[in-house]
Amino acid sequence: QVQLVESGGGLVQAGGSLRLSCAASGITFSLWTMGWYRQAPGKQRELVAVFTSVGSTTYTDSVKGRFTVSRDNSKNTVYLQMNSLKPDDTAVYYCKATLGGLYYWGQGTQVTVSS
Repeated sequence: QVQLVESGGGLVQAGGSLRLSCAASGITFSLWTMGWYRQAPGKQRELVAVFTSVGSTTYTDSVKGRFTVSRDNSKNTVYLQMNSLKPDDTAVYYCKATLGGLYYWGQGTQVTVSS
């Protein structure tokens, strides 16, 4: 059974930082591309950052220079370090594991940035 469990969300003031974690089980973690997505109220879910199995990373333009995605294959965990947070970053953040046509989602963690 595959499980992705996010943690680290919360309430933070603008300019602050948070680090999200996503712990995976039930998959050979190192083979999977791991991504972070977010969904704000009334908006579609959007890609935030991706860390592939071969070590490449991708970021959406709005978080470049502020967010950093990393992974620890020994801990089956992917992280999202979020700095200089803005109210527009407020959303539920989801972790996604992808391998070919297979994918799994976590349950999400709420991030709220107050102005």
